[in-house]
Amino acid sequence: MMRVPCIARFALMFSDPIFTQSTLVVLCLGAFLGAIASGGAGFAFAVVAASLWLHVLEPIRVTFLIVSCSVVLQTSMIWPMRHHIEFGRLWPFLFGAAFGIPIGVQLVTYTDPDLLKVALGWFLLAFGLYALLAPRLPRVGGGKFWDGLAGFIGGIMGGVGGYSGIIPTIWTQLRHWPKNVARGVYQPFILLTQMATLMLVGFVAFTFTEAILLMIILPPLLIGAFVGWSIYGRLDEKRFKQMIAALLIGSGATLVF
Repeated sequence: MMRVPCIARFALMFSDPIFTQSTLVVLCLGAFLGAIASGGAGFAFAVVAASLWLHVLEPIRVTFLIVSCSVVLQTSMIWPMRHHIEFGRLWPFLFGAAFGIPIGVQLVTYTDPDLLKVALGWFLLAFGLYALLAPRLPRVGGGKFWDGLAGFIGGIMGGVGGYSGIIPTIWTQLRHWPKNVARGVYQPFILLTQMATLMLVGFVAFTFTEAILLMIILPPLLIGAFVGWSIYGRLDEKRFKQMIAALLIGSGATLVF
């Protein structure tokens, strides 16, 4: 007797307009392209995927899918990077993010984050162009306080839309850390902050619909991650920094236009 209502609810869920062929193609394409960017550079999944997903899903649902996919991606890629993770460099970023994430989740839940996204987009465009065209980025001295501030801003951006890795990535470039050292900081940072964001956003956005969408996009997500990681292995320091700059430009453009 209980099977009929359950089957009815299951069938009703698939009558949701989200489960159209065009929407699912957009979701799978965004997952694949975002995973290539994340596998190659260790970040940028959020902005690449969101640039497509926001055309077919509301922002809170996009945020949930982004942080869920980011957790899967970073978990799959953290093991190859384990020898480059230095907790002494990482902890100030995480400490700052612990205060920033709840602020970002409140912003995405109770305010329209479009203005913040556009402002971030213009900043990424400007910085990405400068990083790509300048002979050499300026070197900043940093320190635990400034690393923590970068983590705090990253936490806010993670809560807003899953963009937690952008500011820490830029900060590691300004500190002129080698590519493995930089990824050894911002990649576990993304993983841990996205896990924290997922726990907070999940209370607001999680339904069985999101769970099914996540299962649908999982195969292109993992394939894209493999392609991106293969690209990363072929990049020297110069090419890696150029790819970071190009992704920042592309990320900024998707947020602005």
